[in-house]
Amino acid sequence: MPSTRYVLLAGAAATALLATACSGAGAGGSSGGGKSINVLMVGNPQMEDIAKLTKSTFTKDTGIKVNFTVLPENELRDKVTQDIATQAGQYDVATIGAYEVPIWTKNGWLHELGSYADKDTAFDKADLLKPMVQSLSGSDGKLYALPFYGESSFLMYNKDVMKAKGVTVPEHPTWQQIADIAAEVDGAEPGMRGICLRGLAGWGELGAPLTSMVNTFGGTWFTKDWKAQVNSPAFKKATNFYVDLVRKHGEAGAAQSGFTECLNAMSQKKVAMWYDATSAAGSLEDPSASKIAGHVGYAYAPTVKTKSSGWLWSWAWAMPKTTKNADAASKFMLWASSKKYEKLVGDKLGWARVPAGKRASTYEVPEYQKAAGSFGDITLKSIEGADPADPGVQPRPTVGVQYVAIPEFQDLGTKVTQEISAAIAGKTSVDKALDDGQKLAEAVAKNYQK
Repeated sequence: MPSTRYVLLAGAAATALLATACSGAGAGGSSGGGKSINVLMVGNPQMEDIAKLTKSTFTKDTGIKVNFTVLPENELRDKVTQDIATQAGQYDVATIGAYEVPIWTKNGWLHELGSYADKDTAFDKADLLKPMVQSLSGSDGKLYALPFYGESSFLMYNKDVMKAKGVTVPEHPTWQQIADIAAEVDGAEPGMRGICLRGLAGWGELGAPLTSMVNTFGGTWFTKDWKAQVNSPAFKKATNFYVDLVRKHGEAGAAQSGFTECLNAMSQKKVAMWYDATSAAGSLEDPSASKIAGHVGYAYAPTVKTKSSGWLWSWAWAMPKTTKNADAASKFMLWASSKKYEKLVGDKLGWARVPAGKRASTYEVPEYQKAAGSFGDITLKSIEGADPADPGVQPRPTVGVQYVAIPEFQDLGTKVTQEISAAIAGKTSVDKALDDGQKLAEAVAKNYQK
């Protein structure tokens, strides 16, 4: 992932981002009249689905044309930050997450969306899961993004492989148990590796599963009083464990593997296990895209010192203050996060592919219960069990399970994971990567120690 510059109030950082944004090409300004909107979104399966369904449904019903720009996660984060933070105004809607919302609302970059949801009785805002609402609200308690889907993290495994090897995966495994199982099933089928773990640099790629592992190993990026801990014993132990596991039993080309690559590896029977987002289950259970549909087992996120370790995230629709098409944009977002849209996906594409994890009612739909019988309950419990305020063994200076909720983390997390990805590729050592990362973290910490 390219180094992502996040706008700080400090002039130097703001100037750097502005220069980056001005040099890039965009999708063009929004069309006038509110009949055409530009939507920037991450290229995950759920977003690919909505891009296919919109024209024949939403556009047909409303007359509003939706121009989608779909990018890989790392590129999306760069582009959306550039557009919204610099007030470029190229997009009317963008997918962002729990990390961005509280920071960007303080800067006045986003439209408040709760009032739009309140006016649409069919939307049923009260049905949204409480963790999603809390994570997408500003300090004023207002909702600034509408969840498209929500997720935690868990372990996914090939039940046929485990059965053939006589291996039982615990419902609540430890990381050592997972490492032992990965060694046991490595090579169980020709070309199959034991586990897939993200190795692609990026605070939201490699950084997400790694930080959740650091938490449960007893580590943290910063102590409550802002002392950097990147090369502390617990952080180092977790990172060595992660890197060793993926180097010994992980997927081929691990240093370039993110969510999308691991999804493909798991669904095509190239790996026996995968620790990642709960939202991946719908794709793994889709027989049109997965060779292991109906043969996947699920277990809670592995732990060491904590009772749970699953992260909390939502890809959500946000509306920049710069849009000139607020009415049309809000109509699209309300539709995209509605019960009606979930039913559309269920009827057209299969109920396992519904963008779930955001509404309580989803888990009461008989068709969804049947399609998601193997993963629905564990997904919901993982989301409800995630604790962004207390994800580890020590007090934290701010919230976040798989990230640190400060503007500087986007750059810090990316730079540190670039070095760790290099360690996975065998180009550097974990010790050097973390020692270099410690210096970067200490520089960030000074801003808050004052």
